[in-house]
Amino acid sequence: MFDLSRLSARSALNTRIVTPENVYGRRHASAMTEYGSEIALEDILSIGQKPGLQSAARDLGRGFKVRPCIEIGPAETVTLLDLDGPSVINHIWMTFDKLFLRHLILRMYWDGEEIPSVEVPAGDFFCNAPGYYGEMQSILINVNPTDSMHSFIPMPFRKHAKITIENRGTAACPALYYLFSLTDNPVPEDEYYFHAGFHRENPTLRSRDYTILDGVHGEGRYLGTYMTWQQNSNGWWGEGEVKMFLDGDEDFPTLCGTGTEDYFGGAWGFARAFSGPFSGNHCHAADEPGARHAMYRWHVPDPVMFHRELKVTIQCLGWRSERRYLPLQDDVSSVAYFYQSEPHRPLPNLPSDDDLEVV
Repeated sequence: MFDLSRLSARSALNTRIVTPENVYGRRHASAMTEYGSEIALEDILSIGQKPGLQSAARDLGRGFKVRPCIEIGPAETVTLLDLDGPSVINHIWMTFDKLFLRHLILRMYWDGEEIPSVEVPAGDFFCNAPGYYGEMQSILINVNPTDSMHSFIPMPFRKHAKITIENRGTAACPALYYLFSLTDNPVPEDEYYFHAGFHRENPTLRSRDYTILDGVHGEGRYLGTYMTWQQNSNGWWGEGEVKMFLDGDEDFPTLCGTGTEDYFGGAWGFARAFSGPFSGNHCHAADEPGARHAMYRWHVPDPVMFHRELKVTIQCLGWRSERRYLPLQDDVSSVAYFYQSEPHRPLPNLPSDDDLEVV
């Protein structure tokens, strides 16, 4: 948690912000763009960016809002952040047309690694999957009107950080706005690297647990879960238990909850939408076929540490006649957020663009 009593303390930290107008977060180099020309053109071209909506600034001079966003063409990948460390990313803000929430793929690479530590559709990363919109005010992720997406997850790196975004859609994304806020400071040896992976099953396999995260080997901390759930059956759908297999668990986990709504902060079902600091169901609908739900849970005050390996699953269970559990076959997707030491194993392959679509 934050120590508010230290907000007034002296600090040697330096802050820098990366935006489309200052792609390397350099000192004395923001708000320099002039309409009709690009500042530091060689820098912008070197990371593959095209300027976004510029024409609105045609009557303004230098120092005004000229290059607030970038355009990403179809099948194009651009670099949003490419910086040397040591440093910590403290805040990420992003917004773009909601049609691209699952077409844009966010990837993060730490300290020169070749496989990403984060590979997630951008909308899902910010707990804003298409068709599952709901305002959310949690301690780590905020979704504010309209499609204003914020991450306050600390992301330290020692040598270098690279963050890219890929447009897997067939149309150009005309305006991607983004901001990264960092502090340049040493990273202690006991700090882990941030990771996040995505998974979807549509439909889930009958009588088989849904996998939120698997294949993690090393030492680290499970940070939390974002999950979207479209039900295909009538009635209550959230009886499944979350299981966490730690450090040698095989058939039976060390950690097992009491039900889906209990894990995500509710009880006796979800009567309405809610958003708390560490848990919430911020997209609530009636419990009927076709209903879509979105939930999150952050393990901040209740850490889940692992020292060799980690697997996280959830059962998909509802109710049927005669008060019997009903194994479900629903459309379920999830993002697992976690810290771990490097090196890490590759994240699961993302589904195709068609298989990501919410239909």
